[in-house]
Amino acid sequence: MSISDLFDSGFQKRNQDHFAAIVRVAMSDGIITDEEKAFLDRLARNLDISENDYKEILKDYGTHPINPPTSYDRRLERLYDLSRMVYADHIKGDDQVVLLEKLSIGLGFSSENAKYVVDKALILVDQGADNDTFAEEIKNMNR
Repeated sequence: MSISDLFDSGFQKRNQDHFAAIVRVAMSDGIITDEEKAFLDRLARNLDISENDYKEILKDYGTHPINPPTSYDRRLERLYDLSRMVYADHIKGDDQVVLLEKLSIGLGFSSENAKYVVDKALILVDQGADNDTFAEEIKNMNR
């Protein structure tokens, strides 16, 4: 196996784990709405998740660990994706918010700061912030 094969498989595994975390949020209310499904489909394409892997992750999303990115910018991208999924059906349920707080801690945000970060993230998503605006606003709240 070449070095590039190792890198590719590690990169793909991280993408699958990230996708599984988002599926976990989508499934927190027991169903995947049409809007959530459309978001998952787009995200799967962007993360290069194969159709077979997509089906396997939907079936067994709970076995994938939350692998936090080492880069703060990557953590913000993942938080953005997760926040959008929580807000995808325009119903911010308590279970989904609590799960998002847990996932944010898993992504590397401090447990003391998780509720504050998640509340701000959901406000930004509700306001239609794009990924760049989202990241900048979250970074500014820590200054």
